[in-house]
Amino acid sequence: METTIAGIDVHKQVLMVVILRNQGGQFSERIERRRFGAVRSELKLLRAWLLQEGVEAAVMESTAQYWKPVWLELEGSLRLELAQAYSNRARRGRKCDFKDAERLARRFWADELVLSYVPVPEQRILRTMTRAKVQLARDRNRLQNQIESLLEEMRIKLSSVLSDLLGTSGQRILWAIAKGETDPAQLAALASHRVRCGQAQLMDALDAIPAAEQRQLLKLHLRRLELLDAQIEELHQMTALAMKSHEEAVVRLAEVPGFGPDSAQQVIAEVGPDAHSFNSAAQFTSWAGTCPGKNESAEQNHSSRSAKGNKYLRRVLTEVAQAAVKVKDGHYQNVFRRLLPRLGYKQALWAVVHRLSRLVWKILHDRVHYIEQGTRRDPKAAAKRAKTLSNALRKLGYSVFMQPLQTEVVIA
Repeated sequence: METTIAGIDVHKQVLMVVILRNQGGQFSERIERRRFGAVRSELKLLRAWLLQEGVEAAVMESTAQYWKPVWLELEGSLRLELAQAYSNRARRGRKCDFKDAERLARRFWADELVLSYVPVPEQRILRTMTRAKVQLARDRNRLQNQIESLLEEMRIKLSSVLSDLLGTSGQRILWAIAKGETDPAQLAALASHRVRCGQAQLMDALDAIPAAEQRQLLKLHLRRLELLDAQIEELHQMTALAMKSHEEAVVRLAEVPGFGPDSAQQVIAEVGPDAHSFNSAAQFTSWAGTCPGKNESAEQNHSSRSAKGNKYLRRVLTEVAQAAVKVKDGHYQNVFRRLLPRLGYKQALWAVVHRLSRLVWKILHDRVHYIEQGTRRDPKAAAKRAKTLSNALRKLGYSVFMQPLQTEVVIA
């Protein structure tokens, strides 16, 4: 039986395409080569030519973001695979565009390429939204550092007396400073009564007269802060609406200690609502890069350093693990404390990340609920956790009701 494979060497402005035909394990001497542009009209010609030649599968390199338009144009017409570029490297001095495309097809047939996981279109949109939200949060943190640096230049020590510089009280005071208010008593009066520091301490931290240029720069920072907060909130609502059909998966994952609605949405956006692309927890943790690595020679493992994996998923799981080990008398806190003397902080925390990633696969793939295996928690603390989680989910538009599950308070 003849199998027809296309190899596509992707560049920003040009595509080099080679078609190989395999009959009974042997490649035919007839090789089709053609050059295409990267604009939409050229991509349509590429799709028509591949279908005309009877191509069954096409493989391309993951070259920056330039492979995405090619993938989107060919998706649904034939089988597509995305190869990691380093697995198709040529010998030094032997690199050629058409040869690269031909090598892609040959190595794909021989199962010698490292293929990337490309999710379905719906999940790709969810990834775009959650990753954009993370980037905006990073921009907000960067902006907060810039504001704090500017305040230090003004000799205003507001961040030393307020736990949250950009909280409600902090923003009221900053806007007043930006508008020209310099009286420490008037500025201190804008703080909420819940601020822990005293009025005298707050007035002392605000006793400064900034320059007009500094106030103008502060006003620009605060306007940008308002824009970032509005965009983050809008992305929150967009993500919640887009994940409305996966509400049950979000709720089940948010039950796990350390998780919340936002982190659950980020994980589902990366792996899907049921993690169907991963057949086992071991395969999932290997792809995520949270399992111990192996560098074995002469029956000795010289390094257990983990692979890079999916950096977005690793970041979320690491943050979740740091929160999970702080849950009093919880299972993961017990595991962390048991491993801490022997492994140290970093490796003990990474062991918790590995266990959490296996748990994530189990919850999503098998559609089960989390059952706390640690020391029995105070019923009041469990009820408070359930109420906090249900309120957070309701704010995102999810319908939630509480139901006991095997002596544990679980949101279902």
